[in-house]
Amino acid sequence: MDSVLDGFRRLVTDRPDGVAFWTIDGATWTWSDYADRAARFAAGLQELGVQRGDRIVLMLRNRLEFHVADTGALLAGATPISIYNSSSADQIRYLAGHSRAVVAVTEAGEFAERFADIPGLRATVTVGGANDGTTPYDELLGLPPVDLDAAAAAVSPDDLLTVIYTSGTTGPPKGVMLNHRNVLAQHEGLEHFLGPDGSGHRFVSYLPMAHVAERNLSHYVHLLWGNVVTPCADMSQLGAYLVAVRPTLLFGPPRVWEKLAAGIRAAIAVRPEEEQRVVADALAIGRQVQQLRATGAEPDGELAASWQRVDAGVFAPLRAMIGLDECAYAFSGAAPIPAEVIEFLRDIGLAMSEIYGMSENTGGMTWEPVLVKPGKVGRAYPGTEVITADDGEILCRGGIVFPGYLDDPERTREAIDDDGWLHTGDIGEIDADGYLRIVDRKKEILITAGGKNISPANLEAALKTIPLVGQAMAVGDGRPYLVALLTLDPDAVAVRFPGRVAADVATDPAVVAEIRAGVAAVNERFSTVEHLRRIAILGEEWLPDTDVLTPTMKLKRRGVLARYGEQIEAMYAGGGIEIEAAGVQT
Repeated sequence: MDSVLDGFRRLVTDRPDGVAFWTIDGATWTWSDYADRAARFAAGLQELGVQRGDRIVLMLRNRLEFHVADTGALLAGATPISIYNSSSADQIRYLAGHSRAVVAVTEAGEFAERFADIPGLRATVTVGGANDGTTPYDELLGLPPVDLDAAAAAVSPDDLLTVIYTSGTTGPPKGVMLNHRNVLAQHEGLEHFLGPDGSGHRFVSYLPMAHVAERNLSHYVHLLWGNVVTPCADMSQLGAYLVAVRPTLLFGPPRVWEKLAAGIRAAIAVRPEEEQRVVADALAIGRQVQQLRATGAEPDGELAASWQRVDAGVFAPLRAMIGLDECAYAFSGAAPIPAEVIEFLRDIGLAMSEIYGMSENTGGMTWEPVLVKPGKVGRAYPGTEVITADDGEILCRGGIVFPGYLDDPERTREAIDDDGWLHTGDIGEIDADGYLRIVDRKKEILITAGGKNISPANLEAALKTIPLVGQAMAVGDGRPYLVALLTLDPDAVAVRFPGRVAADVATDPAVVAEIRAGVAAVNERFSTVEHLRRIAILGEEWLPDTDVLTPTMKLKRRGVLARYGEQIEAMYAGGGIEIEAAGVQT
């Protein structure tokens, strides 16, 4: 294959009546249905004057029309570029201008209003109706379809496939250019781990389509692997979709898995003591089994019999309750996840692992879904070299590495050196078996007033293993010691304290004592200079796509510092909750 469209054409030819999409209300589209709509949309774009090499911006929720519009743009010879749905009118103006987009595809109503008066746009196509001056999506489907074979044949491996704009938390967004060659190299890695045929797999598409992980898994992998995709337009409804779809493969950022694990643990914690002991014994057996499987072996004899008993009686019902009873591969990425979360989910029989990558290497560069070492992000993809530089920075080279940032040669030179190595900006360590451990973001290392370098990500991941803690951010850059802001996990609060709000629970003396003890225990896992002296428990939830979290729930450190500056200063003035533990001088 030379392009993503070659994969699409193969699926349409070989499996025209195979299911491509299934919606939660029971509607299905075959590959033939998908191809017909995308080819008609391509003809509609050409009728609007779109020519080969033009760029189109998409701002759509996870819905069937996104896939039609994106693939239709490719069939028209254009480059589709998805942007975050939270983008303001000013941000849209910047992104559309920077990418030199000629057409926008969005949703009627408030979304379309943000596209009013964007310079350079010849048309705005709207799904679900029309605003003044926009072109309804359905009109573009009324023309005869373009020829799929001819459209695919016109594409070369180095053609620009898309541009992934970074979230821009530290400056103007950078446009990560990805070509067909990049995505095909990425897909070779997935096939290496999971096999060449995805027809038996089911995905739920719920993360923003502007994010490289979702764009890969529910769109490009779909076009190349042939799995069934169910779009979920509202991330808050993910739980209901999991139960309805029973996905066989699920990717999520750490917060998704942390919430699942916290919810299960909270449900166990309110059971009678005898049932809790049964679960604890079952988890001990699960730990033995998952550690054995991580070496490539399977349990036998008494352990196999014990596992069969506890899996059927304890764990299978838990997995079914959350809709993951048929999930063959579950994996986390986009930010660090506590090893304890991976271990717990593996203990209950979920095939959990961690992947590592970034937009600049097409989403994934290391993974190991079977022979898992919790706390490590796997080994290099096939055809990809991964090393660490003298200062510990992780470097990557291979077909998955992007050709550069759109119209930004200076920052491209900063990212890719003369030997083709992508400088990730992450610090890591590679063990004797080739497994990579992420230490921290190079730019996020805290340097205390005493000159000590501290990794906040590792400390924050440990803090989130405290049962009631939802999010955590350590503070200490240029300060004499570390403090932390903690939020409560809303699911754990709902189970443990039904009917009470987080703001009330955050000041409950018993809760304060429990979290204080948990933080003291976390301190014992780290060196003295990494110990937290004080914490603040916040009675509010940090939501994705806000000033404190990105759409995929990564910390926006500057945003957190700005929002909670007073609380932070109060802790350094002797306020907050003091933590006492061995080795900490308070």
